[in-house]
Amino acid sequence: MLLRAEMEQKGDQLTHCYAGPEDVACDNCTVRKRKAAKSCLVCLVSYCEKHLQPHFDSLSFKKHKLVNPSKSLQENFCSHHDEVMKIFCRTDQQCICYLCTMEEHKGHETVPAATERTEKQKELQQQIHQRIQDQEKDVKLLQQEVEAINVSADKAVEDSEKIFTELIRLLQKRRSDVKQQIRSQQETEVSRVKDVQEKLEQEITELKRKDAELEQLSHTEDHNQFLLNYPSLPALSESTHSRHKIQPRKNFKDVTAAVSELRDKLQKILKDTWRKIPLRVTKTDVALPEPKTRAEFLRCFQKITLDANTANTFLLLSEGNRKVRMNQQMFYPDHPDRFTVWPQILSRESLTGRCYWEVEWEGGRVNIAVSNKNISRAGRSDACSFGFNDKSWSLRCDAISCTFWHNKSQTAVPGPVSSRIGVYLDHRAGILCFYRVSKTMILLHRVQTRFTQPLHAGIRLSEGSSAEFVKLQ
Repeated sequence: MLLRAEMEQKGDQLTHCYAGPEDVACDNCTVRKRKAAKSCLVCLVSYCEKHLQPHFDSLSFKKHKLVNPSKSLQENFCSHHDEVMKIFCRTDQQCICYLCTMEEHKGHETVPAATERTEKQKELQQQIHQRIQDQEKDVKLLQQEVEAINVSADKAVEDSEKIFTELIRLLQKRRSDVKQQIRSQQETEVSRVKDVQEKLEQEITELKRKDAELEQLSHTEDHNQFLLNYPSLPALSESTHSRHKIQPRKNFKDVTAAVSELRDKLQKILKDTWRKIPLRVTKTDVALPEPKTRAEFLRCFQKITLDANTANTFLLLSEGNRKVRMNQQMFYPDHPDRFTVWPQILSRESLTGRCYWEVEWEGGRVNIAVSNKNISRAGRSDACSFGFNDKSWSLRCDAISCTFWHNKSQTAVPGPVSSRIGVYLDHRAGILCFYRVSKTMILLHRVQTRFTQPLHAGIRLSEGSSAEFVKLQ
């Protein structure tokens, strides 16, 4: 039983060592493949623990790079030449093998893949660190904005409380005055009516007395005696308080009507005035102050590299895809993002938040633009041309003047032409500014709008012109 258990345990251990459907298998195992322990980026092979041992024992494998088992090693092979891709083509922004440099990538700017990785990693880290610093500054500004909002709101509440208290006090005073006037008039009228009532009651008493005397005289059977005594009865005098004189002189309905009219007028005033009070706060992004000095602009600096897949075939890229110039037709592979007719190109970077970059240009004419990514690419229509649709904004510069274009509408930009243009974008605030950059920064044109999509920097060239996104420190 013990031997059988040991054999079953060994069988389970062996089974556990073999590669399953989800595991990376050893490329050197010939019969039943074991799980790979490491993958080698130099050999481009995955090894189990047994076949990996020479990498530890032999000095010839000392410089090999071992990583955790990977199923994607074959992606490091060139699909055209079946060679390891150790070179990066900066012109086309892709990994290639050494044979590619002699054929379709001949004459392109190439560097070792490791060098490109190191530079890109360093640049990305710098961008991240710079972005962190920028965001931390923005957080402080937003905190200041929150404090300012709170102070302003507290002051508004305090002031409105005082005003409403005064209004309530005034209404209470007017209510008290009206009540007092009504009560005073009530007392006067009641006193007048009671006086009349008292006199009428006295007349009634006198009439009742005469009625009693008449009743007593009426029992006399002697008619002559009655007639002799009748003159002794006091004559009835006309009442001094006739019926029409004792009607209430005062009706308080006119007071109620006047107060109701006052209420209606106040309600209308409050309703009309209420619309003018901005009590409903809409959800908006808090606008950060625009930079004023070049140092402040540089804090928002955004590195721009051009996307070779969008480049028109008459555009040649260089300087790590930061520079573009008109050239004889290039043989770029077909790509759905490529501008097919207009000599235009877009940046790889998607621009949101606050960004700043500078463009150095020369030659005939250059359009420095920003555009939505979904701008049309194929054909000669205005939908593809920077500044001639609602998806792009473009500053056109030549040796004589500058003109701003958007949605086929142009705006002349006064002042001398500069070979260096600074572009500032605050995407959330909907602000786009173009500056003439020399020893000082002079605003050329400012756009205030609403951006609904992330933007990309763009360049359009004419024959003999070039443009380069400046690499600022």
